[in-house]
This record gives sequence, structure tokens and C-alpha cells, in this order.
Amino acid sequence: MPLKRAQEHHHISRDLELNPVFSREPVKVPRYALPKGEMEPETAYQLVHDELMLDGNARLNLATFVSTWTEPQALRLMGECAEKNMIDKDEYPQTAELETRCVHMLARLWNAPDAHRAVGCSTTGSSEAAMLGGLALKRRWQHRRAADGTTAKPNLVMGINVQICWEKFADYFDVEARYAPMEGERYHLSPEAAVELCDENTIGVVAVLGSTFDGSYEPVAELAAALDDLQERTGLDIPIHVDGASGAMIAPFLDPDLVWDFRLPRVASINTSGHKFGLVMPGVGWALWRDEQALPDDLVFHVNYLGGDMPTFALNFSRPGAQVVAQYYNFLRLGFDGYRRVQQTCRDVATRLAGEIAGLGPFELITDGSQTPVFAFRVRQGIDAFSVFDVSAALRERGWLVPAYTFPENRTDLAVLRIVVRNGFSHDLADLLLADLKRVLERLEHQSVPQRSADDAGGFAHGAETKNPKRPGRH
Repeated sequence: MPLKRAQEHHHISRDLELNPVFSREPVKVPRYALPKGEMEPETAYQLVHDELMLDGNARLNLATFVSTWTEPQALRLMGECAEKNMIDKDEYPQTAELETRCVHMLARLWNAPDAHRAVGCSTTGSSEAAMLGGLALKRRWQHRRAADGTTAKPNLVMGINVQICWEKFADYFDVEARYAPMEGERYHLSPEAAVELCDENTIGVVAVLGSTFDGSYEPVAELAAALDDLQERTGLDIPIHVDGASGAMIAPFLDPDLVWDFRLPRVASINTSGHKFGLVMPGVGWALWRDEQALPDDLVFHVNYLGGDMPTFALNFSRPGAQVVAQYYNFLRLGFDGYRRVQQTCRDVATRLAGEIAGLGPFELITDGSQTPVFAFRVRQGIDAFSVFDVSAALRERGWLVPAYTFPENRTDLAVLRIVVRNGFSHDLADLLLADLKRVLERLEHQSVPQRSADDAGGFAHGAETKNPKRPGRH
């Protein structure tokens, strides 16, 4: 959650003013303090409603990976379950049962060795799920190293393109983050770079299936093979966690021959976002382990003060059950073929739009949307009139939210725009975006020099929630 400090609000000193339709006397409402008295519910609603008009249109937000459209029936179920606390499994046993069914469905989807004995849980999102995966890796390493009496600090190996939650995990849980930088046209982790960073204190390697920078898959099978070879040479047995926040709900349906999941014995755990390509409104994520040995039992807490014995492994205790119910609804509603059709449509829109943008002339594709339905593109060399930040700002004038940002080390010279195609972003909307892009280019091409840079990105700063401004947040 982005921190909000008091000084950020000093420029707004005026109180909120109530529409005179709602009151005979002028009424002012403080912005940053509780009002002294009550107001009618419709009045409070209108005040909040009017302020929220300043937000962008979520359907036109091409920065976010998070679902912005779902069926009315799913929303109805979420409303019916809004008051249910997911942790109260004794009070809400059927909601708990639906969570268990979702875990088993995902275990089969990801080819767990024994889906009947699947180990997993729902979370508030894939960031929490990733941290749970990291904690299990750390605890397994601690168990292995306990006999040695080592006092060394554990480390986690990953590409510099990982999502911000991994930097948070390393910081919060005292793990050394070892990042492989980007090199040349390689924008994510390679097997060679991963192995070079591993040693006896490496708790695991993170492989990203769907990089937030460009949508590309990391080569999980090749990473596993390189770590197999490392074990043969050195005896080091280093597991893999797959951060499948996006791709773990794409690859099973569209890339069935791609081996990235529990078919690889070295993959210990996988996380995904139900509220991304799982097609649920935020927020729900999923964490699964290949078997009981992959999740140390001493990380699981047992509580009984809500009634019954409830094993729990999560960073959050109280959280809504509504999104879990919506996930189960989507699994029932769509089935395998329905998910395949939805994801294929997203990929078709992404690849067509990427091709159309490349055909405009000023842009060069970094990726084309043929893995996760996400693609990044840059301004071609020799185009000196405008920057990607100019394009982003110009599109925002028409309501399109298209982020512009720079890549991390060693490619901080590379500035790109990125488009995420989600369910609900149709070919028709893609045509409207393309038409607006052509219009803004006609204006931008008449500039003598770019007007905006990374420092002017404002709300589009890709790493706005990070300590390192070049690492992406989980949008």
C-alpha cells in the first residue's frame, strides 16, 4: 500500500462543500478530520461519488493487470458474501470448501504430482502468495543448514525484472536479494546468470512467468535444467518458485506444451493472481506447493478461538471470502474451454494491436503479446521529436492510461510504453486506441524536441510504490 504522508495534502486547504440541493444552509465538510456530526446516507454517498469522478476509467486503464470487468452474476455473489471472513472456516464451512476445490483445480491445472493431496491456500493477491512461497523456501533452507550451525545470511536469486513484492520479501524477512541484471536484448533471468549467483546459502531461484516489464515468460525448464546440472556438479539442491501472477493463468490454456509447472521436479511452489487473468475482481491470489514436504509444517499455525481447529498459513488473518467465491464461480462458469477462449481472445487482441502499432512507423516492439497478452514498445532510434512519456501524456488526454517507464539496470537507457490486454478490452476498443494514437502522433511529430521525460511521468511512474524507482509495482 502506498504511504500517504501529511505533507502531501498541504496544498489542499479548502473543506469539501455540500451541494446546496442537500441542505438549506451552507455546509462544509473537513477533508482530513472526522466531521463533528452525522449526515444522511445519500448525502455522504454523493460527496464520495462526486470526488471519485476524478479517477480514470478502469476499462481504459491499460497499465493494470488487474481485472476491471466481470459478469453481473459474479458481482452478485460477491455482494452476498461481502460480510464473510475467509479465516472463519468453522462459521463459513462451505466458503472454505469452495477454497479447497479451487486449490485442487489449480493443482490439476499446474500438474501437481498428486492433486488429491494438494497443498495450497488463497491469499489477498499474488504478492502475498509470493511472500508465502519465499518464506517456505527460507524455512526449508534453515532446516537444511541447521545441522551445520551456519550463521550465514540466506539469499534469493532472481532477475532484476521481478515484481516489487520480491524486493519487499527480501527486506522484510532478512534475505539477501541477488538480482541478475538485464543485458542487451535479454530482459529477464537466464539460466547462466541464475547459476552464477547461486551458492550454499541460496534458498531458491524465482522464475517469472509473465514479466511485468514486457509480458515475457522466463525459461523455467531451462532454469531447472541448469540447476539440475549445478546439483550434479556441486551437490547444491536449489528449488524454484514460479511467480505466475499472470502467466500461470495463461500458459495452461494457450501453451499446454510449455513445461514450466510441477511437471518439473525442481519447482517447489507457484503463485498466481486470481484477480488478474484468473478473471476475478481484486483481491485474491493463490499459493500452491508441490507436496507437503515443500511447505514446512512449522510455518502452519493452528487456531481454535473461532471454533474448531483451523490450520492457517498467511500474512493476513481477516480477509474477505467474496473473491474466493467469485473465483469458484468463474471456474464453474467457464471451465477449461471457456478460459482458453477468453485468454486466446486477449492474446489475439494483443498481437494484432502490437502489429498495428509497429506498422505506424515511429515505434519498435520489445514484445508482441504472444506470451502473456502484454506487450511493450519504444520509440525508434532517430525519432527525436517526442518520447514515450509524451505519447503516454497525450493518450491520457483521451482517457487512455498507458504507462511509460524505463527498464532497470543494465538497460536504464531503454524507455518503453506497455499495454496490458485484459478480458473486456475488445478488438473494437483496440481500434479506438489505435485511432487516438494516430491522432496524437500527428501532433507530436511537429514538436522540435521531446517535452517530457521519466521525471515527468507523474501517475504513470512504473515503480511508484518502490524504493527503487526502476522496479515495477504489481498493478
